[in-house]
Amino acid sequence: MPPTAAERWAKARSFHHSAYPAARIAAERTHSVSVCLPARECAGTVGQIVGELVALRDAGAIDEIVVVDAASADGTAVVAERAGAKVLQEAELLPEHGPVLGKGDAMWRALSALEGELVCFLDADTEGFSAHFASGLIGALVCEPGVSFVKAFYRRPLAWDGSVGGEREGRGPGRDEDQGEGGGRVNHLTARPALALLYPELAGVRQPLAGEVAARRELLEALPFTTGYGVEIAMLIDAWRTLGLDGIAQVDLDEHRNHHQPLSALAPMAQTVLATVLRRVREEGRLVDVEDTAPVERPPLAGLRVA
Repeated sequence: MPPTAAERWAKARSFHHSAYPAARIAAERTHSVSVCLPARECAGTVGQIVGELVALRDAGAIDEIVVVDAASADGTAVVAERAGAKVLQEAELLPEHGPVLGKGDAMWRALSALEGELVCFLDADTEGFSAHFASGLIGALVCEPGVSFVKAFYRRPLAWDGSVGGEREGRGPGRDEDQGEGGGRVNHLTARPALALLYPELAGVRQPLAGEVAARRELLEALPFTTGYGVEIAMLIDAWRTLGLDGIAQVDLDEHRNHHQPLSALAPMAQTVLATVLRRVREEGRLVDVEDTAPVERPPLAGLRVA
């Protein structure tokens, strides 16, 4: 059987962050670069992240580091500013559009204040952050011809405490047993199956819900931004509808560790992701044939007895 379009894309447009050291980006880039971190109660991680990004800025790989804070009570803004970032409060950006409605809304508002022609969004709660989280994404955007939108993918270990039903929040390496692919449960159980059924061309995207993404400003300004948790998958679908597969790439960042949500919090997230995908299917005015992947159904026994 010949490879599918998704398989061909994954082979041609999947890269590793090691291909894009800061020196290469600095030498090859011809556009200004902004890195933006939407942040809410991230004082424990944002300082180290900004410090790594400052080193990239000093190396000439990026120009601007912006933390968009959600009025965090834990001192996130102070920590980020002391580490070298420009800090903006999300509620002060485009206030005429009313209250900020989650991460996607914060990203949309941030875009109005960022100066770069290339924009990289990163999570502010990543533990053990390394500069390659930014340089990997920006590098593919700078160095790979025809690429306008870049998604991250990675392993997300999930720690367990060994008790019955005892899922722990991830706390970093060295505690209990790490499950190499245990994290990103909504990604594995909702986002990827939904794309495989409804947008099979995107089935090769490893981490459709990754918060780490880089894109050309002109593309981002042409896309709608879903205001809540569905922003990442909506942006992926909309970028594909605008660019086609060839304009999209994904970069392996190796491993990502951050705070994991308990199972009780995942159902609303999964529902939002699925609703976001179905909204786009509805907008396209199409019904989806899932006969190739749906399980076989047996007829009602009552009908068989009559026959």
